Amino acid sequence: MRKRIVVTGLGCLSPLANDWPNTWKALAAGISGVAPITHFDASRYKTRFAAEVKGFDPVALFGSKEARRMDRFTQFALAAALQAVEHSGLKIDDANRDRVGALIGTGIGGVATMTEQITVLAERGPDRVSPFLVPMMLADTAPGIVAIKLGIRGPNLAVITACATGSNTIGEAAEMIRRGSADAILAGGAEAAVVPLALAGLGVMNALSTRNDDPQRASRPFDLNRDGFVIGEGAAVLVLESLEYAQGRGARILAEVTGYGTSDDAYHISAPAENGAGAALCMNLALENANLGTEDVDYINAHGTSTLLNDKSETAAIKTVFGAQAYKVPISSTKSMTSHLLGASGALEAAVCVQVLLDGLLPPTINYETPDPECDLDYVPNRARQKAVRHVMSNSFGFGGHNATLIFSRFEN
Repeated sequence: MRKRIVVTGLGCLSPLANDWPNTWKALAAGISGVAPITHFDASRYKTRFAAEVKGFDPVALFGSKEARRMDRFTQFALAAALQAVEHSGLKIDDANRDRVGALIGTGIGGVATMTEQITVLAERGPDRVSPFLVPMMLADTAPGIVAIKLGIRGPNLAVITACATGSNTIGEAAEMIRRGSADAILAGGAEAAVVPLALAGLGVMNALSTRNDDPQRASRPFDLNRDGFVIGEGAAVLVLESLEYAQGRGARILAEVTGYGTSDDAYHISAPAENGAGAALCMNLALENANLGTEDVDYINAHGTSTLLNDKSETAAIKTVFGAQAYKVPISSTKSMTSHLLGASGALEAAVCVQVLLDGLLPPTINYETPDPECDLDYVPNRARQKAVRHVMSNSFGFGGHNATLIFSRFEN
C-alpha cells in the first residue's frame, strides 16, 4: 500500500489578494489582477504593466529589521507559509520539529536585491555593497528563513525548474513524505521578479504582451489574438502531510495528492515542442502515478500562459494524452487573472485545484473572445462553472523544457 499524501493548509499572496480566501473569491468572479507597473518607472519599456502584489507591508508582518534583511520573494514565501500553517492547524514543537520540512522553490530568486546591489557596486564601490546581499539573493534562503521562523528541522531545500518550479516542489515534497523522510512539509513557490532587468530581458525575447492600452485584457490564454504573457509576483504554500499524521492530529483534510509526473522536452531552451511531446509524457506519468485513466480527470488547470507557442503546444499535448476525451474535459487557465507568477505559478494553481475539489466550481479563462482553430478545447470561457469533480490535473512548464504535472483528488477514507 502506497503512503497517502494529503493537503491540510493553504496560504498565498497573489496579485488578487494577500490571502487565499480572497484570492479564490476573485478568481471565481473572473477578476484580473493586472495593472500598470508601480514598482518602478516603466515608461521606456515595451511592456508597461504587470500583476503586482498590492498593499503588502512586510514591516508590519516581520518588523523593520527582519524585513530589511529579506528579499521580497522571501518575504512573500514566509508570509504564505505562516498563513498555510495557521490554516492547517499544525502545531510545531519539540515533539515534531525534526519531522516537518520546507520545500519552497523560485524561478529567479532575489533578483531585486541583486540588481540593486550591482548598482551600489558600480556607483559607490565594493565596500558599500550590503553584507546581506548573498543570503538575500540566494534561492534557498526562502525555505531556510521559513525553517528558522517556525523552528522546523526536517528536509529543507529550494527546487528550481523555471516556471515549473511550484508544481515540481509540491510533487517532490509529496514523494519525500511517501518515502518516510518527513511527516509534514510546507511546499510551494515564491517570486518577486517585477523588476527592470527581468522586464527588459523578457521584453527583448518578445515573450510579454504589449497590450499597454488595455492591461486587464492582456492575458488571454488560448485566444487567437494572444500576444504574450503578463509577468506577475506572489507566493503560495501548501501544507502536505501523510494521511496517518494528519488523521492522528485531527486535521481537516482538504484534498489528496494522488499523482505526480515530471519530464523534459529535450528540445529548446525556451520554446516548447509544437507537438507537446514532453508535456504529454509528463501528463501520462502523472496519470500512471495516480493509477487513473484519462476518463477519471474531471478538470485541468492548464499552464496556459497566453503565448502563441505554449497554448498551442499544451493543447496538442492534451489531445495526445486524452484523445477524444480532450473535448469533454473542461480546462481553464487562471493565469488569465493572476498573470504568470513564474516559479510561484504552479503552487498557486495547485491551491486552485484543491479549492475546485472542495467547492465544485471551475474558475474561468477570462478574456477569451476569438477562438483559435489550433486551440479548440473547452477552456471554460469567461465565466466560472459549477461541476462536481473527483480528480483534477494541474500542468506547469518552464524554460529548459521542464514539465511538471500534479493530480489532486477529493479526499475519501
